[in-house]
Amino acid sequence: MARRLHLFAFGGNEVSPVGLTDPKTGKPMVVDVGMQWQRTADTCRLVGDIIAGRPDDLFVLTHGNGPQVGNILLRAEYSRPILPSLPLDVCGADTQGAMGFMLTQLESELKTRGIEKQVAAVVTRVLVDKADPDFKDPSKFIGPSLTRSEAEGRRQKEGWAVKLYKKDDKGKEVWRRVVPSPAPIAILEIGAVDLMLAGGMIPVTVGGGGIPVSLAERAADGSYETRYGIRFTPGPKAKGPLKIYSGVDAVIDKDLASALLGAELKKRAKARGEDLEVSLTIFTGEDGAKLNYQKPDQADLRRLTLKEASELFARKPCPFPAGSMGPKIGAAIRFVRDGGAAAYITKTDLFDATLAGKAGTTIVP
Repeated sequence: MARRLHLFAFGGNEVSPVGLTDPKTGKPMVVDVGMQWQRTADTCRLVGDIIAGRPDDLFVLTHGNGPQVGNILLRAEYSRPILPSLPLDVCGADTQGAMGFMLTQLESELKTRGIEKQVAAVVTRVLVDKADPDFKDPSKFIGPSLTRSEAEGRRQKEGWAVKLYKKDDKGKEVWRRVVPSPAPIAILEIGAVDLMLAGGMIPVTVGGGGIPVSLAERAADGSYETRYGIRFTPGPKAKGPLKIYSGVDAVIDKDLASALLGAELKKRAKARGEDLEVSLTIFTGEDGAKLNYQKPDQADLRRLTLKEASELFARKPCPFPAGSMGPKIGAAIRFVRDGGAAAYITKTDLFDATLAGKAGTTIVP
C-alpha cells in the first residue's frame, strides 16, 4: 500500500492577516509581528487537526512571503541614509528563517495532542535560469496594497515596476509592486528535505518559493564569479565543470516551487523502490477556483481532470487572474502532470470538505 505525502502550500491568509483596514483612516493596516504570530498559530491549530486524523501520513509545509519581503524593502527605504538596502535573494533568506520559525508553532500544537513530531525549517535555494523572460517583464506581486496614485508615486520616485493587482469588494483598484518571478528548475536542498521526512520530521521548505540562484559561468581562467565579485577557483582535486551558484534579484512563485518539490520527492522515492502517493494542497483565501470571478455569473469549479483544467487555463484570455488564482491553477496543473495524485485549492478550514468534494477545487489526472 502506498504511503501518503501531503504537501501544504500556505498563502498569505495562513501566515499573516490580509485585507485589514484602519477604522480611523480607512487605509490598509500594517500587520505587526504579533499579529503574524497569532494568525500562524490559528493556522497551526487547523493543520494539527488534519495531522491528528492521519497519523501514518507524511507532511511538508511551504509558504509565501510577498508581504514580508515588501516590509523588509520598505524598512530599507526609510533607513536608506544610514543602512544599505538588501537584495531580494537575501530578503528571501531572511523571511524563510523568520516565517519558518513561526510555523514551528505546529510542533507545540502537536505536542498538546500527544503527537511527538519535530517541525524544522530549511533555508532553501532554488535554481532558476538567468535568461527567463520574467526578468524583462516582472510579474510577481510583493509588498503592501497601494492605490493607483501611491503606485504611480513609487514608480516615479523609486523606479518600481507596479501593476494592477485586483479590485476589492467595493470595486476599488488595488495596486502592488511587481518583481521578476522566474520558473523554478531544481531545489538544491531536496536531499535534506528527503532525509528529514525519512526521520519522521515535518520540514518547512521552499519558503517564498525558495531563494533564487543561478549557475555561475566559468571564466577563461577556469574560475567562477558570483555576486559582489567573489570568485571560486577549482583546486587540483576538483573534477570537471563545477556547479557554483549565485543569488539573483527575483522572487519565485511558491506554488510552482511547491509543485516542483512534490514531483522531486516522488521521483526520489520511486528511485528507492518506494510507492509514495503525493498530493499538493494550495491554501488560499478563496473557496477554490471560480469561473467569471466576482461577476454575477460566478461559478465554482469543484472537480477538474488534468485535461479540463489545462484547456481552461489555455483559454485566451485566461479565466484565472494572473496575479492571484492563475499561478495556483498553473502550479496545480504542473504538479498533476508531473505525477502528483491530486492537487487541491482551498481554505485551511475546508480541507476535509474539499477532500469530500464539497468545497475547494480538486484537480486529478
